[in-house]
Order: sequence, then structure tokens, then C-alpha cells
Amino acid sequence: MANSLQEMAVFSRVVAAGSLSAAARELGLSPALVSRRLAALESRLGVRLINRTTRSLNLTVEGSRYYDVCTRVLTEIEEADAEVSVGRVEPQGALKVSLPASFGHQHVAPLVPQFAARYPKVELALSLSDRNVNIMDEGFDVGVCIADLQDSSLAARKLAPNRRVVCASPAYLAAHGRPRTPDELAKHNCLVTRDFAATWEYKAADGKPGSVRVQGRYACDNWEVLREWALAGLGIALKSTWDVYRQLQEGSLIALLPGYTFHSDVAIYAVYPHRRFLPAKTRVFIEFLAQSFGPEPYWDQPGDQPAARPKPRIRARAAA
Repeated sequence: MANSLQEMAVFSRVVAAGSLSAAARELGLSPALVSRRLAALESRLGVRLINRTTRSLNLTVEGSRYYDVCTRVLTEIEEADAEVSVGRVEPQGALKVSLPASFGHQHVAPLVPQFAARYPKVELALSLSDRNVNIMDEGFDVGVCIADLQDSSLAARKLAPNRRVVCASPAYLAAHGRPRTPDELAKHNCLVTRDFAATWEYKAADGKPGSVRVQGRYACDNWEVLREWALAGLGIALKSTWDVYRQLQEGSLIALLPGYTFHSDVAIYAVYPHRRFLPAKTRVFIEFLAQSFGPEPYWDQPGDQPAARPKPRIRARAAA
């Protein structure tokens, strides 16, 4: 059994690395030994797993199927080890994290020094992008997303609410007036993400839902650009409070329509593949973010400034 697991580990590393020599370097073995173990595995199974040339490696049909099985088995072993050792062994290893660009830049990247001090053996790689990311297909351990996850196939933990506010600059309001109800937004120039129009859903103070179709002359799929346009007086924006809380505090943007909540089903989540055992490195990172933000994140606390962020208190054992 031990030899079988070693052969599976070598085969999986060869596929992931793309060559025998690269796999040998990562495993700390000689290329000749890696080649012998791969040959032994193919001999034991009675099938060719990889077609090898001097320039490339290509999985056979059987090899592709076996690689999926090996990945699952080896991952379960790794996760079982992590589950048993969590609290005794320091979390370690490479952790790939996908983040929305603006949120990651403003609220996660500044926390990395604290995380690094707490977990120096975790190698953290952040990918900041506003595109839709497939966590599993692209090899991420965990992703942070801002969405309604009612129908998600991924495991998830809510990190913080994502409150939204309709806002505009004082200059825009002086020139165009202040909307008093959501329906009046249809008469204003609204800043949207695409197609120069959007439907903004909301709930009144009594919980009654509604929606309004808004439109405008300016559209962009980047959240930071929309914020800058709102500051420049180009129109009314629907923004997450984490993105505009500084501007709301200083008065360069004015919150509108008190008593109405917009897109209230959306929240900030950590998402990750369904696993019985979650690696310790992933567990502690998710817990770190959850305790850094919490049910009342600092960006929703009146008058709180970035320098006053509470430092997260991290337990040695963290629930996913």
C-alpha cells in the first residue's frame, strides 16, 4: 500500500508539474527514480498512463481518469492529516486565494502582514480580479466573492454583510436634486455596470420588496471607476459600503434614500470546494478574515477609520 501511494504521488506530481524533471525537483528525487516509479505504476496497472516524448507529456484516456482518482485520494489523505494535526501542527504550505480586485486591495491585502506574522509557514498567493472565477477548475484553495449564494454548489462561509447604499456627490445633488423614493431614480443619471441600464432591487422599511429600472449615460464594469465617477458628479451610484465608507464619512459622497435597503441578499463569502476535511491552512485563513470583518465590519461602524481596525483574535483551532 505504501508503494502504491508513493507511485500515485509521483504520477500526480508529474502531471501537475508537466515534466519528469520538474516533478523530480519538487519531490527532491532524481529524474531517473521518478521515471522508474512511473514505469512501475504503469506496469502494476497494466496500462499506459502518459505518452512521453522528449518535449511533452500527454495523458492517455486511462491516465486522465486515474489522475482524477489519485487527486481525490491524495487530497483526502492530506485533509485527514490536517484534521488530526490541526491545533498541534502549524498550518503551512501554498494557499491560493481569489479575490474581487477592489475589495481585495482595500480590505484583504492590508491584513496580510498580520496573517503572515501569525502563520509564517503559509505561502499566500492572492489573485485580484473582478471576472467570474471558477475556484475548482483554476486551482484556487479558497475564493472571496460578493454574491447571493443561495444556489451555489460550493461550500461557503459568510464573512460579512455587504450593505449597499445609493449615493451621489454634493455637486450632483445641487445640480439635479435629491431623489426621495426609489422610483425617482428613474429620472436621474445613474452609473451602471453595463448596457447603460440596470434594475436595482430594494426593500422598504416595512420589508416590502420593489425594483426600479435605472439608466444613465455612463457605464463601466469596474467598481472603482464607478466610485470615481460618482465623486466627480457624473451621476448616482449604487455602491457597497466597504467601497465608499471613507467618502461617506468625509462627505464627498452623500447617502440617499434612508429607510430603503438595496440588494440585501448579497453578502461577502469565503467559498471553497466541498471537502470532508478542510486543510489547516485554509481553515485559519477563512477564520482570520471572518474575525477581521465580523457581522458588523469596521466599514459599517460610524466614524471608524482604517487605523482603528480591531486586530483579529485567532484561535489555534478554527471552524470552517
